[in-house]
Amino acid sequence: MTYAFLQTYWWILIALLGGLLVALMFVQGANVHLASRALDDKGKRQVLNSTGRKWELTFTTLVTFGGAFFASFPLFYSTSFGGAYWVWVLLLITFVFQAVSYEFCHKKENLLGVKGFRAALVANGILAPFLVGAAVGTFFTGSDFTVNKVAIADASSPVISVWGNGWHGLEALAQPLVVVLGCTLVLLTAILGALYVINNVDDEGVVAHMRVSVKRAAIPFVLLFVAFALLLFTRKGFAADAAGVVSQEPYKYLHNLLQMPWVAALLLLGVVLVVLGIVKGGWTASRAGIWFAAPGTVLVVMSVFFLAGFNGTAFYPSCTDLQSSLTIAGSSSSYFTLNVMFWVSLLIPFVVAYIAYAWHQMERKKITPGEGESTVDGY
Repeated sequence: MTYAFLQTYWWILIALLGGLLVALMFVQGANVHLASRALDDKGKRQVLNSTGRKWELTFTTLVTFGGAFFASFPLFYSTSFGGAYWVWVLLLITFVFQAVSYEFCHKKENLLGVKGFRAALVANGILAPFLVGAAVGTFFTGSDFTVNKVAIADASSPVISVWGNGWHGLEALAQPLVVVLGCTLVLLTAILGALYVINNVDDEGVVAHMRVSVKRAAIPFVLLFVAFALLLFTRKGFAADAAGVVSQEPYKYLHNLLQMPWVAALLLLGVVLVVLGIVKGGWTASRAGIWFAAPGTVLVVMSVFFLAGFNGTAFYPSCTDLQSSLTIAGSSSSYFTLNVMFWVSLLIPFVVAYIAYAWHQMERKKITPGEGESTVDGY
Protein backbone atom coordinates (compact mmCIF):
# COMPACT_ATOMS: atom_id res chain seq x y z
CA MET A 1 0.00 0.00 0.00
CA THR A 2 1.39 3.35 -1.06
CA TYR A 3 1.28 6.48 1.05
CA ALA A 4 -1.09 8.10 -1.50
CA PHE A 5 -3.44 5.13 -1.30
CA LEU A 6 -3.62 5.35 2.49
CA GLN A 7 -4.26 9.10 2.38
CA THR A 8 -7.07 8.59 -0.13
CA TYR A 9 -8.49 5.68 1.87
CA TRP A 10 -8.69 7.76 5.04
CA TRP A 11 -10.29 10.72 3.27
CA ILE A 12 -12.97 8.34 1.98
CA LEU A 13 -13.46 7.02 5.50
CA ILE A 14 -13.70 10.57 6.88
CA ALA A 15 -16.29 11.36 4.20
CA LEU A 16 -18.29 8.26 5.15
CA LEU A 17 -18.25 9.21 8.84
CA GLY A 18 -19.33 12.74 7.95
CA GLY A 19 -22.21 11.36 5.90
CA LEU A 20 -23.28 9.03 8.69
CA LEU A 21 -23.12 11.90 11.19
CA VAL A 22 -25.46 14.08 9.15
CA ALA A 23 -27.85 11.18 8.49
CA LEU A 24 -27.96 10.28 12.20
CA MET A 25 -28.81 13.87 13.03
CA PHE A 26 -32.40 12.90 12.35
CA VAL A 27 -32.44 12.87 16.17
CA GLN A 28 -31.80 16.60 16.22
CA GLY A 29 -34.25 17.12 13.37
CA ALA A 30 -37.05 15.23 15.11
CA ASN A 31 -36.56 17.27 18.27
CA VAL A 32 -37.07 20.50 16.33
CA HIS A 33 -40.73 19.45 16.02
CA LEU A 34 -41.08 19.72 19.78
CA ALA A 35 -41.56 23.45 19.18
CA SER A 36 -44.75 22.78 17.21
CA ARG A 37 -47.98 23.85 18.85
CA ALA A 38 -49.87 21.33 16.72
CA LEU A 39 -48.41 18.46 18.78
CA ASP A 40 -49.99 17.90 22.17
CA ASP A 41 -48.01 16.86 25.24
CA LYS A 42 -48.56 13.15 24.63
CA GLY A 43 -47.37 13.49 21.03
CA LYS A 44 -44.22 15.32 22.12
CA ARG A 45 -43.49 12.61 24.68
CA GLN A 46 -43.73 10.01 21.95
CA VAL A 47 -41.24 11.95 19.83
CA LEU A 48 -38.86 12.11 22.79
CA ASN A 49 -39.26 8.43 23.53
CA SER A 50 -38.50 7.72 19.89
CA THR A 51 -35.36 9.85 19.60
CA GLY A 52 -34.27 8.92 23.12
CA ARG A 53 -33.42 5.46 21.82
CA LYS A 54 -30.95 6.77 19.24
CA TRP A 55 -29.29 9.99 20.41
CA GLU A 56 -26.18 8.20 21.69
CA LEU A 57 -25.46 6.93 18.16
CA THR A 58 -25.29 10.50 16.85
CA PHE A 59 -22.99 11.68 19.63
CA THR A 60 -20.75 8.62 19.29
CA THR A 61 -20.47 9.20 15.55
CA LEU A 62 -19.53 12.85 16.17
CA VAL A 63 -16.75 11.79 18.56
CA THR A 64 -15.57 9.11 16.13
CA PHE A 65 -15.57 11.64 13.28
CA GLY A 66 -13.41 14.04 15.30
CA GLY A 67 -11.12 11.24 16.47
CA ALA A 68 -10.63 9.93 12.94
CA PHE A 69 -9.78 13.42 11.71
CA PHE A 70 -7.29 13.82 14.55
CA ALA A 71 -5.59 10.51 13.81
CA SER A 72 -5.48 10.74 10.01
CA PHE A 73 -5.21 14.48 9.33
CA PRO A 74 -3.79 16.00 12.54
CA LEU A 75 -2.81 19.29 10.92
CA PHE A 76 -6.45 19.97 10.06
CA TYR A 77 -7.47 18.99 13.58
CA SER A 78 -4.96 21.35 15.20
CA THR A 79 -5.82 24.17 12.80
CA SER A 80 -9.62 23.98 12.82
CA PHE A 81 -10.34 22.60 16.29
CA GLY A 82 -7.60 24.78 17.80
CA GLY A 83 -8.33 27.94 15.79
CA ALA A 84 -12.04 27.93 14.93
CA TYR A 85 -12.81 26.56 18.36
CA TRP A 86 -16.01 28.54 18.97
CA VAL A 87 -17.80 26.49 16.33
CA TRP A 88 -16.76 23.19 17.93
CA VAL A 89 -17.27 24.38 21.51
CA LEU A 90 -20.80 25.55 20.76
CA LEU A 91 -21.51 22.24 19.03
CA LEU A 92 -20.34 20.24 22.04
CA ILE A 93 -22.29 22.48 24.43
CA THR A 94 -25.52 21.82 22.51
CA PHE A 95 -24.87 18.07 22.75
CA VAL A 96 -24.26 18.34 26.50
CA PHE A 97 -27.58 20.12 26.91
CA GLN A 98 -29.19 17.42 24.80
CA ALA A 99 -27.90 14.63 27.04
CA VAL A 100 -28.99 16.45 30.20
CA SER A 101 -32.42 17.19 28.73
CA TYR A 102 -33.09 13.55 27.89
CA GLU A 103 -32.18 12.56 31.42
CA PHE A 104 -34.18 15.15 33.35
CA CYS A 105 -36.90 16.44 31.00
CA HIS A 106 -39.84 14.59 32.54
CA LYS A 107 -38.51 13.98 36.02
CA LYS A 108 -40.45 15.64 38.80
CA GLU A 109 -39.17 18.93 40.22
CA ASN A 110 -36.40 19.28 37.64
CA LEU A 111 -34.54 22.57 37.50
CA LEU A 112 -35.79 23.99 34.17
CA GLY A 113 -39.15 22.29 33.92
CA VAL A 114 -40.41 20.25 30.98
CA LYS A 115 -40.67 23.28 28.67
CA GLY A 116 -37.15 24.43 29.52
CA PHE A 117 -35.56 21.11 28.65
CA ARG A 118 -37.67 20.80 25.52
CA ALA A 119 -36.43 24.24 24.47
CA ALA A 120 -32.86 23.00 24.98
CA LEU A 121 -33.57 20.03 22.70
CA VAL A 122 -35.04 22.33 20.06
CA ALA A 123 -31.95 24.55 20.28
CA ASN A 124 -29.75 21.49 19.82
CA GLY A 125 -31.88 20.47 16.84
CA ILE A 126 -31.25 23.81 15.14
CA LEU A 127 -27.72 24.71 16.22
CA ALA A 128 -26.04 21.30 15.85
CA PRO A 129 -26.75 20.78 12.13
CA PHE A 130 -26.20 24.47 11.39
CA LEU A 131 -22.76 24.44 13.03
CA VAL A 132 -21.78 21.21 11.26
CA GLY A 133 -22.84 22.78 7.97
CA ALA A 134 -20.91 25.95 8.77
CA ALA A 135 -17.75 23.94 9.52
CA VAL A 136 -18.01 22.02 6.23
CA GLY A 137 -18.76 25.24 4.38
CA THR A 138 -15.32 26.59 5.26
CA PHE A 139 -13.86 23.76 3.14
CA PHE A 140 -14.90 25.92 0.17
CA THR A 141 -14.73 29.52 1.43
CA GLY A 142 -11.40 29.36 3.26
CA SER A 143 -10.50 30.46 6.77
CA ASP A 144 -8.20 33.03 8.34
CA PHE A 145 -5.13 31.04 9.40
CA THR A 146 -1.47 30.54 8.61
CA VAL A 147 0.60 27.38 8.92
CA ASN A 148 4.32 27.28 9.66
CA LYS A 149 5.53 23.69 10.02
CA VAL A 150 9.06 24.86 10.87
CA ALA A 151 7.69 26.28 14.14
CA ILE A 152 7.44 22.77 15.57
CA ALA A 153 11.20 22.91 16.16
CA ASP A 154 10.86 26.08 18.28
CA ALA A 155 11.02 24.83 21.87
CA SER A 156 9.72 28.13 23.26
CA SER A 157 6.60 28.23 21.05
CA PRO A 158 6.02 25.06 19.01
CA VAL A 159 2.77 26.34 17.44
CA ILE A 160 2.29 25.35 13.82
CA SER A 161 -1.10 26.94 13.08
CA VAL A 162 -2.05 30.51 14.00
CA TRP A 163 -5.57 31.91 13.66
CA GLY A 164 -5.68 35.41 12.25
CA ASN A 165 -8.54 37.02 14.15
CA GLY A 166 -10.32 36.99 17.47
CA TRP A 167 -13.59 35.55 16.16
CA HIS A 168 -12.13 32.04 16.04
CA GLY A 169 -14.46 30.54 13.47
CA LEU A 170 -17.51 32.75 13.89
CA GLU A 171 -16.26 35.02 11.10
CA ALA A 172 -17.36 32.29 8.66
CA LEU A 173 -20.97 33.43 9.24
CA ALA A 174 -20.21 36.41 7.00
CA GLN A 175 -19.90 34.00 4.05
CA PRO A 176 -23.23 33.40 2.22
CA LEU A 177 -22.24 29.86 1.22
CA VAL A 178 -21.55 28.92 4.83
CA VAL A 179 -24.91 30.27 6.04
CA VAL A 180 -26.82 28.65 3.18
CA LEU A 181 -25.20 25.26 3.80
CA GLY A 182 -25.91 25.50 7.53
CA CYS A 183 -29.57 26.33 6.93
CA THR A 184 -29.80 23.54 4.34
CA LEU A 185 -28.65 21.00 6.91
CA VAL A 186 -31.13 22.31 9.49
CA LEU A 187 -34.01 21.70 7.09
CA LEU A 188 -32.58 18.38 5.90
CA THR A 189 -32.28 17.01 9.44
CA ALA A 190 -35.78 18.28 10.28
CA ILE A 191 -37.09 16.30 7.30
CA LEU A 192 -35.08 13.23 8.27
CA GLY A 193 -36.41 13.53 11.82
CA ALA A 194 -40.00 13.69 10.61
CA LEU A 195 -39.44 10.68 8.34
CA TYR A 196 -37.94 8.74 11.24
CA VAL A 197 -40.89 9.51 13.51
CA ILE A 198 -43.29 8.46 10.73
CA ASN A 199 -41.49 5.12 10.60
CA ASN A 200 -41.08 4.67 14.35
CA VAL A 201 -44.23 6.01 16.04
CA ASP A 202 -47.51 4.11 15.87
CA ASP A 203 -49.82 7.08 16.36
CA GLU A 204 -51.80 8.36 13.37
CA GLY A 205 -52.08 11.86 14.81
CA VAL A 206 -48.32 12.23 15.24
CA VAL A 207 -47.65 10.63 11.85
CA ALA A 208 -50.10 12.97 10.11
CA HIS A 209 -48.41 15.98 11.70
CA MET A 210 -44.99 14.77 10.55
CA ARG A 211 -46.21 14.28 6.99
CA VAL A 212 -47.40 17.88 6.95
CA SER A 213 -44.02 18.98 8.33
CA VAL A 214 -42.20 17.12 5.54
CA LYS A 215 -44.32 18.93 2.93
CA ARG A 216 -43.70 22.32 4.52
CA ALA A 217 -39.95 21.85 4.77
CA ALA A 218 -39.47 20.27 1.33
CA ILE A 219 -39.69 23.38 -0.85
CA PRO A 220 -37.40 25.67 1.22
CA PHE A 221 -34.95 22.76 1.56
CA VAL A 222 -34.81 22.23 -2.20
CA LEU A 223 -34.41 25.97 -2.81
CA LEU A 224 -31.57 26.22 -0.29
CA PHE A 225 -29.83 23.15 -1.72
CA VAL A 226 -30.02 24.60 -5.23
CA ALA A 227 -28.70 27.93 -3.91
CA PHE A 228 -25.78 26.11 -2.25
CA ALA A 229 -25.00 24.25 -5.48
CA LEU A 230 -25.05 27.50 -7.49
CA LEU A 231 -22.82 29.29 -4.99
CA LEU A 232 -20.42 26.32 -4.94
CA PHE A 233 -20.11 25.65 -8.65
CA THR A 234 -19.78 29.31 -9.68
CA ARG A 235 -17.11 30.33 -7.16
CA LYS A 236 -13.34 30.22 -7.36
CA GLY A 237 -11.80 27.14 -5.82
CA PHE A 238 -8.39 26.32 -4.38
CA ALA A 239 -6.34 24.13 -6.69
CA ALA A 240 -3.12 22.40 -5.63
CA ASP A 241 -0.60 21.21 -8.22
CA ALA A 242 1.68 18.18 -7.98
CA ALA A 243 4.25 20.19 -6.03
CA GLY A 244 1.63 21.31 -3.49
CA VAL A 245 1.50 24.93 -4.69
CA VAL A 246 -2.01 26.32 -4.15
CA SER A 247 -3.70 28.82 -6.46
CA GLN A 248 -7.23 29.98 -7.04
CA GLU A 249 -9.06 28.52 -10.03
CA PRO A 250 -12.40 29.80 -11.38
CA TYR A 251 -15.17 27.17 -11.31
CA LYS A 252 -12.83 24.71 -9.60
CA TYR A 253 -15.57 22.70 -7.92
CA LEU A 254 -17.59 22.51 -11.13
CA HIS A 255 -14.43 21.23 -12.84
CA ASN A 256 -14.04 18.65 -10.08
CA LEU A 257 -17.61 17.46 -10.65
CA LEU A 258 -17.11 17.15 -14.40
CA GLN A 259 -13.64 15.59 -14.16
CA MET A 260 -14.75 13.00 -11.60
CA PRO A 261 -17.93 11.53 -13.16
CA TRP A 262 -18.13 8.89 -10.43
CA VAL A 263 -18.59 11.68 -7.88
CA ALA A 264 -21.27 13.26 -10.07
CA ALA A 265 -23.05 9.89 -10.25
CA LEU A 266 -22.77 9.48 -6.47
CA LEU A 267 -24.19 12.97 -5.93
CA LEU A 268 -27.05 12.40 -8.38
CA LEU A 269 -27.95 9.06 -6.78
CA GLY A 270 -27.92 10.65 -3.34
CA VAL A 271 -30.17 13.52 -4.43
CA VAL A 272 -32.62 11.10 -6.07
CA LEU A 273 -32.81 8.98 -2.90
CA VAL A 274 -33.39 12.03 -0.68
CA VAL A 275 -36.14 13.33 -2.98
CA LEU A 276 -37.73 9.87 -3.13
CA GLY A 277 -37.69 9.67 0.67
CA ILE A 278 -39.35 13.09 0.91
CA VAL A 279 -42.05 12.12 -1.58
CA LYS A 280 -42.75 8.85 0.22
CA GLY A 281 -42.96 10.59 3.59
CA GLY A 282 -44.95 13.64 2.54
CA TRP A 283 -47.14 12.58 -0.35
CA THR A 284 -47.79 8.84 0.09
CA ALA A 285 -48.94 6.57 2.90
CA SER A 286 -45.54 4.87 3.06
CA ARG A 287 -43.60 4.81 6.32
CA ALA A 288 -40.32 3.87 4.61
CA GLY A 289 -39.18 7.34 3.56
CA ILE A 290 -36.32 7.41 6.06
CA TRP A 291 -34.76 4.30 4.46
CA PHE A 292 -34.36 6.22 1.21
CA ALA A 293 -33.53 9.69 2.51
CA ALA A 294 -30.90 8.61 5.09
CA PRO A 295 -28.68 6.63 2.65
CA GLY A 296 -29.16 9.43 0.12
CA THR A 297 -27.92 11.92 2.70
CA VAL A 298 -24.79 9.83 3.28
CA LEU A 299 -24.04 9.76 -0.45
CA VAL A 300 -24.57 13.52 -0.90
CA VAL A 301 -22.33 14.42 2.05
CA MET A 302 -19.62 12.04 0.84
CA SER A 303 -19.79 13.69 -2.60
CA VAL A 304 -19.32 17.11 -1.02
CA PHE A 305 -16.21 15.87 0.82
CA PHE A 306 -14.82 14.38 -2.41
CA LEU A 307 -15.35 17.67 -4.25
CA ALA A 308 -13.51 19.46 -1.45
CA GLY A 309 -10.47 17.17 -1.25
CA PHE A 310 -9.90 15.19 -4.43
CA ASN A 311 -8.69 16.15 -7.91
CA GLY A 312 -5.85 18.37 -6.72
CA THR A 313 -7.91 20.51 -4.33
CA ALA A 314 -7.04 22.10 -1.00
CA PHE A 315 -9.78 20.83 1.33
CA TYR A 316 -9.12 23.46 4.02
CA PRO A 317 -7.98 26.63 2.26
CA SER A 318 -6.44 29.65 3.90
CA CYS A 319 -7.77 32.99 2.69
CA THR A 320 -4.84 34.69 4.44
CA ASP A 321 -1.97 32.75 2.91
CA LEU A 322 -2.78 30.43 0.00
CA GLN A 323 0.31 28.31 0.61
CA SER A 324 -0.88 27.59 4.15
CA SER A 325 -3.91 25.81 2.71
CA LEU A 326 -4.27 22.18 3.72
CA THR A 327 -4.37 19.35 1.21
CA ILE A 328 -4.89 15.64 1.75
CA ALA A 329 -1.25 14.97 0.90
CA GLY A 330 0.14 17.81 2.99
CA SER A 331 -1.83 17.43 6.22
CA SER A 332 -2.03 13.69 6.86
CA SER A 333 -0.32 11.54 9.46
CA SER A 334 2.79 9.53 8.71
CA TYR A 335 2.75 6.40 6.56
CA PHE A 336 3.28 4.26 9.66
CA THR A 337 0.29 5.77 11.48
CA LEU A 338 -2.04 5.53 8.50
CA ASN A 339 -0.93 1.99 7.82
CA VAL A 340 -1.55 0.81 11.38
CA MET A 341 -4.94 2.51 11.45
CA PHE A 342 -5.82 0.91 8.13
CA TRP A 343 -5.64 -2.56 9.68
CA VAL A 344 -7.56 -1.40 12.73
CA SER A 345 -10.27 0.06 10.47
CA LEU A 346 -10.97 -3.42 9.10
CA LEU A 347 -12.88 -4.00 12.36
CA ILE A 348 -15.41 -1.34 11.35
CA PRO A 349 -17.78 -3.78 9.55
CA PHE A 350 -18.12 -5.75 12.78
CA VAL A 351 -18.97 -2.57 14.68
CA VAL A 352 -21.51 -1.62 12.02
CA ALA A 353 -23.04 -5.10 12.24
CA TYR A 354 -23.42 -4.71 16.01
CA ILE A 355 -25.04 -1.29 15.60
CA ALA A 356 -27.44 -2.73 13.02
CA TYR A 357 -28.35 -5.56 15.40
CA ALA A 358 -28.89 -3.17 18.31
CA TRP A 359 -30.96 -0.90 16.07
CA HIS A 360 -33.12 -3.84 14.99
CA GLN A 361 -33.69 -4.87 18.60
CA MET A 362 -34.75 -1.35 19.57
CA GLU A 363 -37.06 -1.05 16.56
CA ARG A 364 -38.90 -4.31 17.15
CA LYS A 365 -41.54 -2.42 19.11
CA LYS A 366 -42.99 0.81 17.74
CA ILE A 367 -43.64 3.81 19.96
CA THR A 368 -47.34 3.86 20.89
CA PRO A 369 -49.60 6.52 22.46
CA GLY A 370 -49.46 4.64 25.77
CA GLU A 371 -45.72 5.22 25.95
CA GLY A 372 -46.37 8.94 26.00
CA GLU A 373 -47.02 8.54 29.69
CA SER A 374 -43.52 7.20 30.43
CA THR A 375 -40.28 9.12 30.72
CA VAL A 376 -37.71 9.23 27.93
CA ASP A 377 -35.16 7.38 30.03
CA GLY A 378 -37.61 4.55 30.61
CA TYR A 379 -37.24 2.95 27.20
